[in-house]
Amino acid sequence: MVAQVIHGSEIDLKLDSVIPPNITTDDANFFTHTAFRVLIGADPPTAFKFMKVSEAEFPALNGQGVSYAVLQFPSGSLNPSHRHPHSAELLFLLIGSLKVGFVDANDVLHTQTLQAGDLFIFPVGVVHYQYNYGWDLAFAISAFGSANVRTIPTPGLSKRLPSLARLMHQMLRR
Repeated sequence: MVAQVIHGSEIDLKLDSVIPPNITTDDANFFTHTAFRVLIGADPPTAFKFMKVSEAEFPALNGQGVSYAVLQFPSGSLNPSHRHPHSAELLFLLIGSLKVGFVDANDVLHTQTLQAGDLFIFPVGVVHYQYNYGWDLAFAISAFGSANVRTIPTPGLSKRLPSLARLMHQMLRR
């Protein structure tokens, strides 16, 4: 008879945070990131724009397994197809509407139309995109399950998606 024991638990961090050697104090300023303040009251961008905060921009994320991005989509703009090989992406749409999609491991395209207040999950490693087909600005935030999320463009799919997305946009505006 063979017995197999499997244990599962959350990660047991021995430290609250990992302080880089060049930081001499870990007061509340170390745990605060202020770069997104430039978005408050700013004019909307004329093309798709994103700002990310990962461990590189915010050292307090080291060891925490999270990062964040703010995405701004003027009317008709596209975040071209890409993937994140080591993290899921949880997108929360604050303003506007987006068409989003991803291709799963079985090569099936999953698309959805999001409205303000919707959440959408892009599973780990899938090729995905977001497109603002509406008349107004769309504004979203994305959370990632990695402090060092990598974004890998997928140009083969991107070459087809922008033209399809722009064609859809023109048709929707008629």
